[in-house]
Amino acid sequence: MSETIEQKCLSKGVKLTDQRRIIAKVISESKAEYGESDHPDVDELYKRVSKIDPKISIATVYRTVKLFEEAGILTKHDFKGGKARYEAIVESHHDHLIDIKTGEIIEFVDDEIEKLQKKVAEKYGYKLVDHKLELYGVKIDSKNE
Repeated sequence: MSETIEQKCLSKGVKLTDQRRIIAKVISESKAEYGESDHPDVDELYKRVSKIDPKISIATVYRTVKLFEEAGILTKHDFKGGKARYEAIVESHHDHLIDIKTGEIIEFVDDEIEKLQKKVAEKYGYKLVDHKLELYGVKIDSKNE
């Protein structure tokens, strides 16, 4: 089982106030249908946090997200056409497929794509050390094909 945001804060020496603890808990519990992060933006986090503690300001959410990002606990995604969205940094690599109509984000790993990216880098004389793949699409409606 992976570490929660709260556990990552403790292991990295990030002080957890009560408000930060609530924000960390909400981010850790940001789960989509398949147990993956739903990559909430700050406004969405604020809505979720406000239901637990209405005294937490949106400025506090922004500052906390920035602190977690700087500490290497969260990663920021600037997917096309929208606000910055966040997810906990995970040890295993994955790519993203983003539905441009609904904003749904699917995390996936494809060994063939990984091999192809490495092959392309080698073709041009490079050793691949990191990459980010974002695919954008719309859901195929089998009735209208």
